[in-house]
Amino acid sequence: MLMNSGRSEARLQYGPNGFRVLRAGQHVFCAVSGEAIPLEELRYWSVELQEPYASCEIATQRMMETG
Repeated sequence: MLMNSGRSEARLQYGPNGFRVLRAGQHVFCAVSGEAIPLEELRYWSVELQEPYASCEIATQRMMETG
C-alpha cells in the first residue's frame, strides 16, 4: 500500500521572497516536525538552511536554535 496516496513530495529552492520548484509535487515536509505542508500553505522557510517549517512558531524556534 502506498503511504502517499498518489501525492508526491516537491523539491524546492528557498529564496528571500519565495521559492522555486525544482521537482514538482504537492507538498514538502517540515524540517522540525515532519508534518506534510501543502505547497499552497507553505509560508515559512529558511533561506540559509534551505528547509521549510509548518508554522511561525516552529520557524522561530528553529532560528533560535541555530542562531
